[in-house]
Amino acid sequence: MRVFKLTQNSVTETDTLPEQLPENGFLWMAFARREFEVIQQNIQNTLERLCNTQIVDLHIADILNNQLPSHYDFTSDYDLLVFRRLASGQSETDLKEPGAILHRSSNKSGPPVLRKVDTSPVAFVIFGSVLLTVHPTDCSVRDGFALRLLNSVSSTSLHRLPINPADLMLRIVSQMVDGYLNLRRELTRELDHWQSELLNPRTRFKDWSALLDARLSLHLLDEISEDQRSAVQEWTDSLETFAKEAENTPKELELLKVRSRDVLEHIERVVHHVRRLEQSAETAVQMHFSAQSNRTNDIMRTLTVLTAIFLPLNLITGFFGMNFETFPYIHYENGIFWTIFFMFFISLGSVFFFWRKKYLGAN
Repeated sequence: MRVFKLTQNSVTETDTLPEQLPENGFLWMAFARREFEVIQQNIQNTLERLCNTQIVDLHIADILNNQLPSHYDFTSDYDLLVFRRLASGQSETDLKEPGAILHRSSNKSGPPVLRKVDTSPVAFVIFGSVLLTVHPTDCSVRDGFALRLLNSVSSTSLHRLPINPADLMLRIVSQMVDGYLNLRRELTRELDHWQSELLNPRTRFKDWSALLDARLSLHLLDEISEDQRSAVQEWTDSLETFAKEAENTPKELELLKVRSRDVLEHIERVVHHVRRLEQSAETAVQMHFSAQSNRTNDIMRTLTVLTAIFLPLNLITGFFGMNFETFPYIHYENGIFWTIFFMFFISLGSVFFFWRKKYLGAN
């Protein structure tokens, strides 16, 4: 549990649930998912004391659901945004120790970079003066953003502090999206390597199961990105109502709109990149089979030409191999030399004919 008190010129952190709201600022309460599940009653009591409301049971179930897709919902007292992250790392929470991490090796196949993409959901509950977030236990976004806030106190960037819980939520979401954008180069390099393997005529590609898993993973990333875009779009559409209820000034409302559009633009870039990777993988597979088909056609063409060259020779040898006593030229002294010359002439003529027709060699 990490609790931050943010004002216009200060950021302080505690590890206990707050007793009251700051006079000129707001609170950010960040919990690990398992930790939130264990102490949810204490959290509900704190929200009742600070905001005169509690999180409804259905939303509690959504927050604790590790498989929930990105979506947006709201009540008259708060807004709920569930946003599935695209982060690096694969770990699980130790159920016996809330807040501890249980590292497990992944058995997924496919490119290593795809095995490193974690899509655990992060829940944001936005009240008027409180932002409650529920993260995976190993959420680097929470720790990284918290470190940035604490460092800003000793720097000259105090004017860049979040102005309200909604602003803080959008900044965290933007950093989560940018976390995937940082993986684009590595992911592109991995899939480019696979494309080279698929299109290399000197190798036989055998890792089809891993390739199928990679395509399924890319399809999953596409679905997750679409859900992210829909959730943020719904939040943006309801921003006018939320801003009025939170009594934000026009300048604050405009800032929220700008940040919302920026987050949507980043998500659009993620969607575009994932779809391009899907198309590249699909195109590489199709080109692989096309190249294999062309190679097979070249082999069959060569075999057909060789058969056509030797077919008349077999006919001649078979003709002169018939067992007749009075066969013409069978006892001729120079017959063997004329036969060899005739067979050589036919072979040379056939090769020349097929060469002129470009049936031999590369086209």
